[in-house]
Amino acid sequence: MKIVIKTAVCVLGLVALASAQEVASAVHGTVKKVDAATKTAVIATAKGTEETVQFTDKTVVHGAVAGSKDTFQGLKEGSEVVIHTTGTGAKKTAVEVDNLSKDGLKSTEGTITKVDAGTKKIVVKAADGTEQTFDMTAHAAAEAGKATAAGTEKAGKATVYYTEEGGKKVVHFFKKM
Repeated sequence: MKIVIKTAVCVLGLVALASAQEVASAVHGTVKKVDAATKTAVIATAKGTEETVQFTDKTVVHGAVAGSKDTFQGLKEGSEVVIHTTGTGAKKTAVEVDNLSKDGLKSTEGTITKVDAGTKKIVVKAADGTEQTFDMTAHAAAEAGKATAAGTEKAGKATVYYTEEGGKKVVHFFKKM
């Protein structure tokens, strides 16, 4: 019986380890190429590298072009994007895409004065002194949590990219300035 339990624990540990390798990451850059036949997009990053990501029918695009029903929901070459992926190396799958182009998400610039990853809230003070409180998606809250864990209560000056959902402004991505 002890052998069966030890074996079960080992199997569960291996399953947990395998699933832990599906770490989510974000790729920020410009769409260089879209291939509808293979449902892939090539993203040119600011670091000068290229990332190829696979789209699925479950990939969600925020800031999509109105009325677009194709897999890429209006994304085209030249679109600035942040793609949240799972997988590693050449096997990255797009889970969520934030279209940062002029026709995509709304944006505002300012100083981040408060970050609360627990409640998924972020406060931004604009140049005119007004403060806005935004909700955050899970991806944005995770990034904010990393900034807080690094020892800062505030993330400094940033551009926040958001949508308006149910009367609330929801941040999907923020870029430090």
